[in-house]
Amino acid sequence: MIFISCFDVKYEQPKQLSPLVMAFIGDAVYGLLVRQRLVLKANQPVSALHKKSVHYVNASAQARGADAIFPSLTEEEQTIYKRGRNAEVNSVPKNANVADYHKATGLEALFGFLYFSNNHERIAYLFDLVWDTIEAED
Repeated sequence: MIFISCFDVKYEQPKQLSPLVMAFIGDAVYGLLVRQRLVLKANQPVSALHKKSVHYVNASAQARGADAIFPSLTEEEQTIYKRGRNAEVNSVPKNANVADYHKATGLEALFGFLYFSNNHERIAYLFDLVWDTIEAED
């Protein structure tokens, strides 16, 4: 159950993208996966869905998810994650811890890389691990 399998997107050299460009796409992929999962769990008012989505789409939650999946990543995926995590960002949201924000950026870069690599099954697997980590901490 993953939405992006219907999009046949293949960027010829995804490693050549800047880590922040990969994170830009990865943020959208991750956010859409969260929204999809919430809607499929229960049809609710949009305000309730938004409130629940914020629980999963924030630097702190994404950082915990990144920490949880890191040991499961391939060497290539770890490299992409680290490129995103270590990328120089212009600003950090005031409600985010700097370290968490960098880890979240790394996670988003990884999802962006996997998306442009057309590796949807891997995105689904890693997303499930992140989701389960956040759920377990509730």
